Amino acid sequence: MPGLEGTSNPTKVIVHPLVLLSVVDHYNRVATSSKKRVVGVLLGQVEGDSVNVANSFAVPFEEDEKNPAVWFLDHNYVDTMRDMFKKVNAKERIVGWYHNGPKLRSSDLQISELFKRYTPNPVLVVIDVQPKAIGIPTDAYFAVEDIHDDGTAATKTFEHVPSEIGAEEAEEIGVEHLLRDIKDNSVGTLATR
Repeated sequence: MPGLEGTSNPTKVIVHPLVLLSVVDHYNRVATSSKKRVVGVLLGQVEGDSVNVANSFAVPFEEDEKNPAVWFLDHNYVDTMRDMFKKVNAKERIVGWYHNGPKLRSSDLQISELFKRYTPNPVLVVIDVQPKAIGIPTDAYFAVEDIHDDGTAATKTFEHVPSEIGAEEAEEIGVEHLLRDIKDNSVGTLATR
C-alpha cells in the first residue's frame, strides 16, 4: 500500500459507525453465549498519518480454548470477499483486522503477520462489544519491532495508536435516528405503529 512501506506508522485510526455496528452484529450472531472471540477484516484507506476504517466484514475464525497458539483463519474466504468488495468500492482496501477483545491475546501478533499478505502494515482494532465504561470502545495497534539494548534478537510487540469515531454526514444522520429510536420507548415497533 503506498505511503506505508519504509515510513513510520500512522498516528491515528478513525473508525466509522458502520464498522462498530457490524462487529457487534458479528459478535451477537456467533459468540454472544460463549467465550469465543470474533475476527474480521477492516476496509478503508490510509490517508497521510491516519487510517480511515470505513467498512468491515466477518471472517470464519476458530481458536483452541486450551492452547491459544492453535487457531484457524480462513484466508481463502478473505481473498474472495476482498475481490467482491473491490468490485463494489475500488477505493476501499484491506487496512487491517479486528477482534472483539476486550484485550490483546497472545496469538494476535501471528494473526497480524498473516494480514501482511494483504497490506504491508495492518492495523489491529480491538472493539469492546460489551464496554463497562462510557467512552470509545476501540483500541488500535500496529505491530512493531522491539529492539533490545542488550544485543538480543528483536521481538515483535504492539504499539498503541489513538483511535476515534468518525462519520460522514449520512452516517451521522443514521446514527442520530438509531439513538432517537432507542431513547424513545414510546415509538414501539413497526407492528405497533
